[in-house]
Amino acid sequence: MLWEVARSAGRLCPSGCRQFWGWLNAVFNKVDYERIQAVGPDRAASEWLLRCGALVRYQGYEKWQRDYSGLPTGPLGKYKIEAINATESCIMYRGFDYLDGLEHVTEIKLQKCIYIQDECLQRLSETKNLQKSLLQLKIISCGNVTDKGIVALHKLTNLEYLYLSDLPGIRQKETTARVLQQALPNLELELDLD
Repeated sequence: MLWEVARSAGRLCPSGCRQFWGWLNAVFNKVDYERIQAVGPDRAASEWLLRCGALVRYQGYEKWQRDYSGLPTGPLGKYKIEAINATESCIMYRGFDYLDGLEHVTEIKLQKCIYIQDECLQRLSETKNLQKSLLQLKIISCGNVTDKGIVALHKLTNLEYLYLSDLPGIRQKETTARVLQQALPNLELELDLD
């Protein structure tokens, strides 16, 4: 909800306000390690993702959680994040420590994420739990992603499906695809790149 208000206000704000929104997004991404300890990694990550405008889906549920104030309650550890849809969210590298404790994430979609860059994808691929659990990854219209970031995904050893679309920073798609396919022979790689 807060993100929706911020996004609406951003449309009304002159371009000089860009710094303010960058600062606010950095605040949204600040990792609260005490909160992770208090409520567990899945709840803390849910709060971070929803605060930044992303959606989460929990294991055993079909419905996407969209509303920060409507986060489910229950025993600690009951709701495990299975999928993340970060379309048009403000998630950034600074917040990626929230991903460390997630053990059940099988799919992630990064679409139109202006703060996602190569370092984010490298950090994602170095997250031990995601190396085991992540099966599907979609990266779409993230203008700061280059070949270097895509090649870094080779550490996601259980990745079965990777979809790449509208990534102008990818300059050597054949070489990048070949490197990934050699590192991950079971990977289904779908490219929609010009």
